Amino acid sequence: MNTRPRIALLSNPRSTGNIAQLPRIRAFCAEHPDVFHYEVEHAHQIGDAMRTIARVQPKLLVINGGDGTVQAALTELHNGGHFQGAAPPVAVLPSGKTNLIAMDLGIQGDPVRSLEKLIDLARSDFSSSLVDRELIALSFEENGDKPVIGMFLGGAGLADIMLYCRNRIYPLGLPNGISHVITAFAVVLRQVIGLKAKFLPPEPRPLRVSVHKGGAITGKFALLAVTTLEKLLLSGELGSAGGGPLKFVAVEQRAGSLLGAFFASLGGRLGRTKLTGVHVEEADAISIEGDSSDVILDGETFRAERGRPIFLRPATPLSFVRLAA
Repeated sequence: MNTRPRIALLSNPRSTGNIAQLPRIRAFCAEHPDVFHYEVEHAHQIGDAMRTIARVQPKLLVINGGDGTVQAALTELHNGGHFQGAAPPVAVLPSGKTNLIAMDLGIQGDPVRSLEKLIDLARSDFSSSLVDRELIALSFEENGDKPVIGMFLGGAGLADIMLYCRNRIYPLGLPNGISHVITAFAVVLRQVIGLKAKFLPPEPRPLRVSVHKGGAITGKFALLAVTTLEKLLLSGELGSAGGGPLKFVAVEQRAGSLLGAFFASLGGRLGRTKLTGVHVEEADAISIEGDSSDVILDGETFRAERGRPIFLRPATPLSFVRLAA
């Protein structure tokens, strides 16, 4: 009988969802020898985790944490070289506050139930459930050797909003849904109505964004996003030109542009309808330069400075498990 674990589960106990769910997950793993469970509390421990998981040789790697945990794991998979040949396919459980990556892959709801489905898949040929996803490689050098790997980057006003929610609203201890509603209300007051107050997100700083082969745009942007996910913000799919794997959206800091992008996104027309102050492209390479302006790649914050731009390029694609709804 083959007793080798079919699934390696990498958990971050500090992720929001795991605070309540991890005891159930631990009990589930104890009852299922198909699962090899490894817990980390800090990003610097993920390298050791991957070395150990590589020796187990699982058919499937499941990441149980928020987008930041996923980003750290993807970075280690890309840079670490722990697996002989290709890394195993990856599945993501929604255990953080935003879970954009898990949502994009159709994995939602109870994590134990998702684990049960993944075990069933790993016991069979699950090639039909695999999808290849492009990844974003972020570095501060045009040919950086060891980039940070992720799938969603927010910059300009979007990064300010994400940091505002993380640093000002989440500490209030409110449920995620209420926290996001309060943040959305603050965004309307600040970016649509134009109200300025200390309790609201700050005004975006100027940025220069170069979309290679597409020229450069400069200004203040209410929203800037780069992603390889299929679902971007409120839009099911993004219509854009350029043909590159990096999907890029920037909305200038004007109420009309922001509202136009919002309603186009709701209607699935973002990138398909030309809107003043709304830039939508697909690119092979992007650089971002700013006046100490923050960008966030899957939960980790970086700062774009003048003379020290951030470079974004596609990384080697990775196979992910996508569960049917």
